[in-house]
Amino acid sequence: MSIDRAGSPDTPVVLIEDDDGDALLVRACLAEAGFGSLEVQWCRTLAEGLAAVSRRTRCVLLDLGLPDAEGMSALTDAVTAAPDTPIIILTGRHDQAGTEALALGAQDYLVKDDITSDLLERSIRYAVERKRAQRTSLQLREARLSSAEKARLERGLLPTPLMRSGAVDCCTYYQPGRDHAVLGGDFFDVVETSDGRVRAVIGDVMGHGPDAAAIGVHLRVAWRTLVLAGLPDVQILSTLDSLFAAETGGDAGFVTACDVTIEPDGLTALRVAGHPAPLVSGEGKTHYLDLTVGPPLGVDIGAARQRWVDTGGWPQSRVQLDPGASLILYTDGLLDAFGGPTGASLGIEELVAAVDACVAGGGDVSSWIPSIVATAPGESVDDTAVVVLSLRPPTAGP
Repeated sequence: MSIDRAGSPDTPVVLIEDDDGDALLVRACLAEAGFGSLEVQWCRTLAEGLAAVSRRTRCVLLDLGLPDAEGMSALTDAVTAAPDTPIIILTGRHDQAGTEALALGAQDYLVKDDITSDLLERSIRYAVERKRAQRTSLQLREARLSSAEKARLERGLLPTPLMRSGAVDCCTYYQPGRDHAVLGGDFFDVVETSDGRVRAVIGDVMGHGPDAAAIGVHLRVAWRTLVLAGLPDVQILSTLDSLFAAETGGDAGFVTACDVTIEPDGLTALRVAGHPAPLVSGEGKTHYLDLTVGPPLGVDIGAARQRWVDTGGWPQSRVQLDPGASLILYTDGLLDAFGGPTGASLGIEELVAAVDACVAGGGDVSSWIPSIVATAPGESVDDTAVVVLSLRPPTAGP
């Protein structure tokens, strides 16, 4: 039986053996097994052999007695230099060294006097398969570790909404745009303060990658700290703007954000910095809030902010949320998914229609977000964050 070696001239066997007679024996067995002379590269020293190993090398046949390496040190050097290449040890002794060789990374251990073409062919075949299985096992282990690390980081970096009274239900969704990413530049947080007000923020840091994600985490943690410290609501965005400038040196783009305060009676104040306005859904109908939008954080517009000096440099709008109504905050990644593949639409009307369909379908508000994302006609490559805040209707009397 011959080994299937599709493209074998590009996947040679490297024989590292300093003894001419032993090398002649092994090469003859390889020839009987179907390896042509161009598929076998014979090297007399470990240094020469390791230099011959490349990503196309199928297998290394390694003698343990070489002029520049002796015993298991030759094997450890070879494994270090070619960790992805199967290694078969060749020795002239019958002893227990085979077990040690396998423990140090060899895939097989052959005594030269016992080598036949069939034995050598089978050993190479098994060595290649063992190495492939080893790599697969390592990849699966790394994937499991990566998944566990991602879950740990998400628990540590994504916020847990801090709700106290239960008067407002909160549902959230987060999906980074980058493959294998834990976090993107989008961020959100929700806090119910001791006086019964519900404070929420959602934002989007310009750019992608770990730098944008780090800025998003900084801003989210700072926002929660400022809220819990009791800083007046109208000073939050200006403080985050100063923090953003300090963190980036004032030369790292901008951040859009929407800062929300829901009073116990449903009166809601919204301060929008270049961010998409929220949606309000109530009594079976959803609408897009037509709000005055201020500049993003990090954008210096000079005297223009003097128009809103009483509200910290950003406009403040107020709406009344009735019991049972929901306020939907989101980032533009969701709009991108509803805007269609050509981007001809902003996606707002389509998003409103998707929310209306969820309302008409009934069910708990927590089921809205997965349903809305699932019904999007496209898949956004941008980060996506969604927060739904729903005022519980009054409990019916007896």
